[in-house]
Amino acid sequence: MNVMNGKVTSYQDEAVCALQIYPRFAIQPGQGCILRVPKEATATTVIKTAVATLDMDSSKPYILVEVQEYGGEEWVLQASDQPVQRVLLWPRKAQDKHPQSDGYFFALQEGSYDGSIQYDVMASVRQEKVAQGLVNRGFVTQHPQKYDDLCNLPELTEESILGTLRHRFHKQKIYTFASNILIAVNPFKFLPIYNPRYVKMYENHTLGKLEPHVFAIADAAFHTMLNKQVNQCIVISGESGSGKTQSTNFLIHCLTALSQKGYTSGVERTILGAGPVLEAFGNAKTAYNNNSSRFGKFIQVNYLESGVVRGAVVEKYLLEKCRLVSRGKTERNYHVFYYLLIGASEEEKDEFKLLRPEEYHYLKEEIPISEDQAEMKHEFRRLHQAMEMVGFLPPTKKQIFSVLSAILYLGNVMYEPKVVGEGLKVGPDRVLSAISDLLKVKVELLVEALTTRKAMTANDTLILPYSPSEAITARDSMAKSLYSALFDWIVLRINHALLNKRDLEDICLDIEFDKIFSSSQCLSIGVLDIFGFENFKMNSFEQFCINYANEQLQYYCNQRIFKLEQEEYMAEGIIWHNIDYPDNIGCISLFSKKPTGLFYLLDEESNFPQATDSTLLEKFKQQHQDNPFFVQTPVREPAFVIRHFAGKVKYQIKDFREKNTDHMRPDIVALLRSSECSYLRQLIGANPVAVFRWGILRATIRTLAVFNEAGRSWAEKHPGNIYAILFISFLNISDLGLGSIRELHAKVLQSLKQFGGEVPQKLQIVLNVILLFSVQNLIDSHSLKFIMGLTQHNRATRSLLHLHTKKKPPSISAQFQASLSKLLETLRKAEPFFVRCIRSNGDKREMHFDDALVLQQLRYTGMLQTVRIRRSGYGAKFTFKEFTEQFRVLLPKEISTPQQDITSLLTKIGLPSSSFQIGRTKVFLKESERQILQEALHKEVMRSIIILQRWFRACLMRKQYLREREGIITIQVLFVWLARGCLVINSATFPGPRRNPTIKISRATRVQEKWNASLDREITDSNELHHLDEFLGNQVCVLSETEKIFFLATTQFRDTIKSMYSISNSNIGYKDLMSGYQKRVASLAGLKKASEVPLVVNLFQSVLDGFIRGELKRLETEPCKERNRRKSKRDKCPDGPLGHLFSTYQVTIMQSCDQCSSYIWGMEKAFMCSSCKMVCHKKCLSKITVNCTGHCDRKKEGEQTLHFGVPLCALVRTADSVPFVMEKMLVHVEMNGLYTEGIYRKSGSVCRAKELHHILEKDPQAVSLDNYPIHTITGLVKLWLRELPDPLMTYSLYNDFLYAADLPEASERLRAIYRKLDELPPSNFSTLERLIFHLVKVAKEEAHNRMSANALAILFAPCILRCPDSSDPLLSMKDINKTTLCVEILINEQTRCYNQKMEEIQQLENAEAMAINQLKLRRQNTVRNFTYWMICTLPFNSFIFLKKLGRTNTGIGIGPDTEFLYSLKCPNTKRRYHTACDKCHIQTKKHRQQTAEWSY
Repeated sequence: MNVMNGKVTSYQDEAVCALQIYPRFAIQPGQGCILRVPKEATATTVIKTAVATLDMDSSKPYILVEVQEYGGEEWVLQASDQPVQRVLLWPRKAQDKHPQSDGYFFALQEGSYDGSIQYDVMASVRQEKVAQGLVNRGFVTQHPQKYDDLCNLPELTEESILGTLRHRFHKQKIYTFASNILIAVNPFKFLPIYNPRYVKMYENHTLGKLEPHVFAIADAAFHTMLNKQVNQCIVISGESGSGKTQSTNFLIHCLTALSQKGYTSGVERTILGAGPVLEAFGNAKTAYNNNSSRFGKFIQVNYLESGVVRGAVVEKYLLEKCRLVSRGKTERNYHVFYYLLIGASEEEKDEFKLLRPEEYHYLKEEIPISEDQAEMKHEFRRLHQAMEMVGFLPPTKKQIFSVLSAILYLGNVMYEPKVVGEGLKVGPDRVLSAISDLLKVKVELLVEALTTRKAMTANDTLILPYSPSEAITARDSMAKSLYSALFDWIVLRINHALLNKRDLEDICLDIEFDKIFSSSQCLSIGVLDIFGFENFKMNSFEQFCINYANEQLQYYCNQRIFKLEQEEYMAEGIIWHNIDYPDNIGCISLFSKKPTGLFYLLDEESNFPQATDSTLLEKFKQQHQDNPFFVQTPVREPAFVIRHFAGKVKYQIKDFREKNTDHMRPDIVALLRSSECSYLRQLIGANPVAVFRWGILRATIRTLAVFNEAGRSWAEKHPGNIYAILFISFLNISDLGLGSIRELHAKVLQSLKQFGGEVPQKLQIVLNVILLFSVQNLIDSHSLKFIMGLTQHNRATRSLLHLHTKKKPPSISAQFQASLSKLLETLRKAEPFFVRCIRSNGDKREMHFDDALVLQQLRYTGMLQTVRIRRSGYGAKFTFKEFTEQFRVLLPKEISTPQQDITSLLTKIGLPSSSFQIGRTKVFLKESERQILQEALHKEVMRSIIILQRWFRACLMRKQYLREREGIITIQVLFVWLARGCLVINSATFPGPRRNPTIKISRATRVQEKWNASLDREITDSNELHHLDEFLGNQVCVLSETEKIFFLATTQFRDTIKSMYSISNSNIGYKDLMSGYQKRVASLAGLKKASEVPLVVNLFQSVLDGFIRGELKRLETEPCKERNRRKSKRDKCPDGPLGHLFSTYQVTIMQSCDQCSSYIWGMEKAFMCSSCKMVCHKKCLSKITVNCTGHCDRKKEGEQTLHFGVPLCALVRTADSVPFVMEKMLVHVEMNGLYTEGIYRKSGSVCRAKELHHILEKDPQAVSLDNYPIHTITGLVKLWLRELPDPLMTYSLYNDFLYAADLPEASERLRAIYRKLDELPPSNFSTLERLIFHLVKVAKEEAHNRMSANALAILFAPCILRCPDSSDPLLSMKDINKTTLCVEILINEQTRCYNQKMEEIQQLENAEAMAINQLKLRRQNTVRNFTYWMICTLPFNSFIFLKKLGRTNTGIGIGPDTEFLYSLKCPNTKRRYHTACDKCHIQTKKHRQQTAEWSY
């Protein structure tokens, strides 16, 4: 059976598959049976068939075990599992035939009747794998790995290093440390160890504390950059096929994940999308590697000081263009051609005129690709998505694919001699026609460029025909030049997309020296993925340059690891014995030493027209015959040998000169410049900035020409129109430069205002768009120039050969040396981390370890010497100043002699003398000892903090005790004095016996008692609060202006009610509402109007009593209706499966599903839990059986829990509810304490706080908070938050919130913080939302309680956003400002939203009141208009009759002592005449039909 791209194929039958079953209790090892079972067969069916086939006892229970010996894994299949589906996850070679010797097989063993597994019968499995299987199943604890760091080996030899790597490799542990150097052995297989949960696992951990991993290096580089504020670089080295490209992808993935703290900008997305695009266009399949980088790249990611990505730059080195036209038999062309041909749709194939791969000359030489078609279709879809992430629009992608198709068609151009005359005949015609259509060039010019060349003489230009070999060379040169230009353009566009627009604000242009530099400094991490060392059967100019780059890289590593390290030890005067290491400076001199270096000799021969490859080889041998790194070859063999650090390599001298001067030919340049496609003209432009500016100028001229023509014709038809002025103003635009467009804009606006007043809005928009278009594009040209300045060394690669210039562009080797020198200069300015990639075997076999090949790589990289110097050397180095600043807590207060004090400190801690040395200016420590010192510092800081807290609390308690003692003494003195005074007065005034006066209860007192009885009712429905709000609104509308206190207090109280029913609080009593209202009235009245407080309270209580009675009647008459709760965004998945919080996640590197263990390909959509970082398919969400480890499980029904110091999810019943104790305390504070000064700043009595704490723990339902001071309750609110095991803004998101708060722009900070809030667990989100709303209400009363948003943030930030206890306290102190800012941003934003919502509510209420009044007036007017019409039509006598009768037929009464409400005003006398007046009835009748207006 074979598996290809997820599809099962069998060599015999696709419906039936073969399984090999081996019984564990077999007498002879390897004895088993082969079963042919259908694909859908379950484990139960397979067990029954195997038992019958092996003639075993069918009465016993059996289990089927899947064994993967290489991974040390064994899985017991359940009854419903399908063994064939498990086989699909094995390596391909193990799927066809899986004997026991290959390590992948099924084992049949006896099981127990109770379902348990008997492991004592596993005699055929080694003891180590049995133990590993038990560890994986969780039956035994994991023992720490002894030798995950080569520096810890007891015996340091080549054999011990090789054995350790082999042992770990067979356990699928491909990473190993050598101090801070990571060794990665390529398994040629994807391992499921790169999911987001691994990024989270290694985040902010000391290097070496966890299992070796490439993510550990990325995290170490990231946090070292932040802590030291120094640029970092990660140098990945190794030969071709060792996995450098994949390691680079993993590193970039981890670095972007670490930087996405709260805010995912477009830069991270572009960086992740750039990788697949560059791989598709720059990688190919070779003999050693299926995804070999055929170019070098250096990705430099720029960061702000806070760790947020600011921008990035991608630099490329030496694309292997010759691969496009020729390759080895087992190799392929660039990936993108196969992706396009196989993955394109039928419409795309017709549009780009695509053929089958074997029909192209450039593609038909390699092995068939039928086995990879499904994978290539997926990669084409992935390429589409990646190009969209980078910013390529659909028209741009079509143009790119058209160029790729044209390049392939160029390979099908054939030549043959003409029958008549000289020259060549080119064809076939359909190929030429296809190229012409794709490139938008004329066929005649295309044929001329492919068959002839132009030669310049002193007086004339000669056209010379090509020979057949020259024509083929010209054709291939056109294809290579076109592909190289396309690749350069893609890199340029990626860099433009990665550019941070804020960098342009800091750009300074020095026109005199033509330099561009940025005045703002930022941190960076560079990842170098350069081509590995190559030694093929046929090595040419490309391998010559590639291996030279690896020589330089090896020299850089030796300098950093050996030379500079040992020189520093000698300069500091510490005891050290030098370690010899392989030095390759001689080989580098052979290449690049002036004037006899191989590169310089190559350039010299390339400039001679009569020189050949043979003369070049002779010059090589003549100049370096005595060089030990240059090996002579037989005379007739056209090759030479160089002794590299990795071994001898033989180079074929053929085409060295041609490849060194392989530029775009002038005839081809002229042809492509004649294209009608503007995109193609951009590709061949020597300077992208000039091409861009010319495109703007050309488009502007064409636009203005069309605009002028249309404007002139329209102005002639509409003379004198205001819009004609605009067109006339542009008639002479061609005389103006682009720099005067702004002046023209102002001039046109001024003219329009003079002729036509205000400028119409549409016309204003048109003018602004024109101005913005012109200026904005010129600014973009600055960004292009800035990018060209960053990649200055790449500008020469776009050099062209022109007909009218004698100066030749630099050679390919000169360009390569310049770019390599710039790269090494960048690396020297940064602190390096090294990743050594090792190729496990030469056949690309999965999980196969070739001892000889691995040992060879270990030797030439000097791994033994590297481990030795890392083991003997000192990984941690501090200057005396740095040491005293960092560890000043451990040192004495006064340091007189740093050497002695530091030595005594290290000795006191217990560090052995061999683990540290004190130099002249520095302290040298081993890494393990530095960690011990850091732990000692952490403990001492924590001890000091506890002491400070103890003394501070003691001082506070002492101060409070003295204040209370003084108050008690004062009260006692006053009481004694008053008692004595009253006694004297009473004795003098009433010498006889006294009587108690009669207490009279007034009516007001009795009414108040009645009102108090009605306040015992509690509000259980938010609708009742809404009705109360409307009722109070109607009451305050009829009050007089003199009752200001009542009006203000009631208005503010209505805002409180709105806030209460908007968040659906728990049961609220009317007594609490009344108590809050009374405090509000007392605060508004002050001391001057304190006497008005009882009157206002009694008035409000009477109003409230009336509402309660009406509400009770309404509830008796209306049935209770269940109100549908409005669903929020978080209700889409309020409670994920088993506590998980899943959200959509776009995969950038291939990962594995944590549920079904199958692959998740790059650019696919998956689901990730924001808490535990679990990743799975959408279809696997319903199959999850593992609880989320990010927060606790739900509380079981009936389980008794405490209320303080308990995980939040155990205190709530539903995901969107708030814990009862917290809600109870917040409501009480809102009702009774908003006007208390320093409500959260002052602390209450410790004794009362302990008492209330105990009662709330025991029975929170029965406790009455009215019996306790408000400061005691507010102190318990903060205590409840501090005692949460995981704070509201969880530990896992602590760093994310810090990074979000440190973003430069306010809008970005706000958006980033709210994005992270969405990742909180539902219970945390709901509780935090309630708390922030409470703080908003407190901050709104700042005038009374003196608690601003900043003050509240300072108090509550340590309670809800605190760092883990394991964090360095000194570093966490630096984060106080960020945590405070984060909480303050939340309070201010929610305050803004609160005020905005209240304004909207007020506007709606005003609009409602206005609408109601207008409706009443319209109804009244309708009735009165009808009455007036009746009056006007009745005779006057009838009206008098009606008047005497006292009633009209309209129903409006006119009594004997009343007048009619409507009056008329005489238009002559302007006096009002009433219809009920007998004196003016004649005039009223006369002017009845001439009524001027109504009056009321």
